[in-house]
Amino acid sequence: MLALTETPMPTPTMTVAPEAVTPGFVGFAVIVFIVIAVILLIWDMNRRIRRVRYREEVREELDAEEAARAADEATETDADLPIVREGDDGDERT
Repeated sequence: MLALTETPMPTPTMTVAPEAVTPGFVGFAVIVFIVIAVILLIWDMNRRIRRVRYREEVREELDAEEAARAADEATETDADLPIVREGDDGDERT
C-alpha cells in the first residue's frame, strides 16, 4: 500500500540571486557588437564579390573584342593575297 502512494517532490529553492546569472548590460553590448561586426563583414564580402564579377565581365568583353579584331585583320590580310590555283605556276604566258 505504501508503494502506491506518491512521495511529494520538494520544490527547489534558488541558491543564487537571479541578477547574478543574467548577462546584463555587458552581455547585451557584446551581442550588439558581434551583430554589427557580422553585418559589416557580410556587406564587405558582397561588395568584393560584385567587384570580381564586374572585372570578369569586362575581361570577357575585351577578349571578345580582341578576337573579333584579330578575325577582321585575318580576313583583310587574306583578301590581299593572290589566289593560287592548282597547276598555276605563277607565270602568265600567252
